[in-house]
Amino acid sequence: MGITPMDLEPVQRFMREQRIDAWLLYDFRGSNPVFAQLLPGDRFTTRRALLFVPSTGKAELLAHQIDASQYHDAWVQVQQYLSWQDLHDWIKSHVKGRPRIAMEYSAQNALPVVSVTDAGTVELVRACGAADIVSSADLIQICVAQWNVDAQRNHAKASADVARIKDEAFDQIRQALRGDSRITELDVQQHIMQRFADAGLETPDPPIVAVNDHAGDPHFEVSTAAPTEIRRGDWVLIDLWARVPGDANIFSDITWCGCAGQPSARHREVYSAVKAARDACVNRATQAWQAKEQVQGWQLDDAARQVIIERGYEKFIRHRTGHSLSPGPKVHGLGVNIDNLETHDTRRILPGIGFTVEPGIYLPEFGVRLEINVFVDPKKGPTISSCVQDDIVICA
Repeated sequence: MGITPMDLEPVQRFMREQRIDAWLLYDFRGSNPVFAQLLPGDRFTTRRALLFVPSTGKAELLAHQIDASQYHDAWVQVQQYLSWQDLHDWIKSHVKGRPRIAMEYSAQNALPVVSVTDAGTVELVRACGAADIVSSADLIQICVAQWNVDAQRNHAKASADVARIKDEAFDQIRQALRGDSRITELDVQQHIMQRFADAGLETPDPPIVAVNDHAGDPHFEVSTAAPTEIRRGDWVLIDLWARVPGDANIFSDITWCGCAGQPSARHREVYSAVKAARDACVNRATQAWQAKEQVQGWQLDDAARQVIIERGYEKFIRHRTGHSLSPGPKVHGLGVNIDNLETHDTRRILPGIGFTVEPGIYLPEFGVRLEINVFVDPKKGPTISSCVQDDIVICA
């Protein structure tokens, strides 16, 4: 992970296009995940640090004398300070003549994943001469959320493995029921975890295997003490995610639904609504790309949710349509979310970034979520990079 001075060129070009004079990243004891990805390493810092990226010229890092040695491997020139007065003077000297400064800030905390710089630091930078502090939201996308060639290749590998393991999980249910063997949510979950290990994949959490009403809980956790048995006629939702090991790689994160028997008319009706919402989101992204229209995360969310609303299931929506997929330690990345529900995400759907599309309808008796992954290929535009479910899996 991390970047080099050469990697800054597209970032600085974007800054100039947006009339941003500089990008100032603030970190205190690991408070800024973007700072950590630009300057990766096993660091234990105790004082404030600032990374300054001008729209033209070389980037600089300010670190306290006590912490400065921890940045000996940094790709920027490291400068040191001792007192708070030194820190204030450094900020003043760097924002002077550069009134428009980008920071990890979002007006009224509209984008909480971006808005990690505290209000006091924003006030300090303003007091030091920055007349206009703007959000670094799209700078973050360009700098740390894009997939490089290796990430694309490893995501494709993970997607193929995750799809195969998903098929095996439904087949495990099918074979158990045909043989009149007892099988539980936990049995399937543990099988998936073992197959991830066999494939050399990593995941921070076990998958969701949810039967009937459990599928109506988007973040259901399988009980290890009293796992629910899967029986004939049950509805089954499986949500699984894994990647080739390493923070430079991208998770394959998918959700499929099946039935241990013949789905009811209600199952098919809800499934159809969710599938139509998923496809509407992808179509909106594709049409915008073809029309050279700049589309934002909230607009794709609206495209999906409108379908669910029109089908009469608005009150059963429990979450946004999708989340970012980007390099870094977390499944939910630092790029644009497909969201106009929990937040109004105005970040752009930019070339080189990725995200999930996973609309859901959650009834008291069962839930349906269909999750796919999308990569915005710089040449082809939005491209589905995972497997896609076209019909309910019959696992009986």
